Amino acid sequence: MLEYKSREIMAIAAAREIKDGDIVLCGTGISLLAAMAAKQISAPNSVIFFETGAIDSLLEEVPLAVGDPRVMFWTSVNGGLAEAFATMQNRFSGPATVGILGAAQIDKFGNLNSTVIGDYFKPLVRFSGSGGACDVASFVSRGIIFIQHEKRKFVKKLDYLTSPGWLDGPEGREKAGLPGGGPSAVITNMALMRFDEKTREMYLAGYYPGISPKQILENMEFEVDISRAEEVLPPSSEELRILRQKCDPQRLIL
Repeated sequence: MLEYKSREIMAIAAAREIKDGDIVLCGTGISLLAAMAAKQISAPNSVIFFETGAIDSLLEEVPLAVGDPRVMFWTSVNGGLAEAFATMQNRFSGPATVGILGAAQIDKFGNLNSTVIGDYFKPLVRFSGSGGACDVASFVSRGIIFIQHEKRKFVKKLDYLTSPGWLDGPEGREKAGLPGGGPSAVITNMALMRFDEKTREMYLAGYYPGISPKQILENMEFEVDISRAEEVLPPSSEELRILRQKCDPQRLIL
């Protein structure tokens, strides 16, 4: 078996979730690597854009922030927040929009907390907050979530609801007045999680080579269905070559 790091299998697992023609809103870091890898491997007609307004960037080098000038190189459109969020919400007349998000906490319905740990007014930790994450989670056609697989992150109840997943279940988003969409996958350093189409509860879809479903459950506060779980295919030599040599040859993120 080829040797690879957890960040590499996470990036490849997420890249496999992006379909050809998708319009992908992502931040920087591993989410950007996933989008770049997808464009090189299986989704050449996907479009990457950033909340700062750079749409369809060439991305010959990995940007280190959404305001990095490298996100603006050879774009189709170089706009601002208005153009970025209009592109994100234009989901009924064209290709699917995909949002890639991270968080400090996640619950069984894919709701996210990136605001505080503890009481809101007297928090143990205060994070940067939503930024555009709530808008992204509310409006994109589907969401992909990156998060470390730890019990303190997979919690029964969020300390604060920053970004909506499926809220309280099957009709939660509809009752809240949100459009369709919702999270479709959770990518961790141990597993691939999905959401049941009827209950909208998280279940284990795949576990990485060398990781058991038992280990995954031990690192979560809540139980999930593991009956549908299969081992995730490890990155192929070609996928790793593209990720390492084409997407991030300088190892800025890897």
